[in-house]
Amino acid sequence: MELELFKLGFLSVTMIDILDIAFISFVIYKLYFYIRGSRAAQMFVGLVLILVVSLIVQLFNMSGMNWIFQNLKTVWLIAFVILFQPELRRILIYMGQSPLVQKFVKPTITLRIVEEVIKAAQELSRRGYGGMLVLVNNVGIKSILETGVSIQSEVTAPLIVSIFNPRSPLHDGAVVIQNEVIEAAQCILPLSQNPDLPPQYGTRHRAALGLSEETDAAIIVVSEETGQISLALDGALIPNLDYNLLKKQLDMFFKIHPGL
Repeated sequence: MELELFKLGFLSVTMIDILDIAFISFVIYKLYFYIRGSRAAQMFVGLVLILVVSLIVQLFNMSGMNWIFQNLKTVWLIAFVILFQPELRRILIYMGQSPLVQKFVKPTITLRIVEEVIKAAQELSRRGYGGMLVLVNNVGIKSILETGVSIQSEVTAPLIVSIFNPRSPLHDGAVVIQNEVIEAAQCILPLSQNPDLPPQYGTRHRAALGLSEETDAAIIVVSEETGQISLALDGALIPNLDYNLLKKQLDMFFKIHPGL
């Protein structure tokens, strides 16, 4: 028998009810946290308003409106999955990155790989070459790899620099590093729709941010115009990085320790 805490007119409130409301509030807050700053935020607010209206309809027993809302439930569920696909993917990725899960996951990027890509980024910056380097983590990006040219080569700074040479036919797009090899070059990344991204960032930065919003990859961007090195992680862009700052960010993200 549930313990009744207090009554509000015809409603009785129990501890289970309070926990239920608290859990729903937490879920809604987390959902908004992951989609704020994107176009999905406005759609999320609209969805919440629809849910509020449906509750009011049920409360006042408006049979006609209630019938409409009941018959649209399936449509709303499908629309929700379609509209919020990138955000739902990010939430699932976040859940998969919990400390308990990570204990059973082998690091995907080694210390040697990190050092080579940082050397390559610095050399690209020095020469005034633009570039994007994708370091794949636990989430596969097969669809991205299929847009590029297969390389299957050892990860070395000179090779990366040669790929992004403006005279190279592979210099456009991104280089993808996975399983300790350069999997592909000239890969096309999805562009971010974040309206808050500063206007000085071009297509490369939007592409890097877009992939980081959908996967747990780390994307290094070298600006062709300024030579500035940036890093896209978890839907955020960290600009103006030198060797030490970039290495620190990558070591923390991939949980790399000396000797790996």
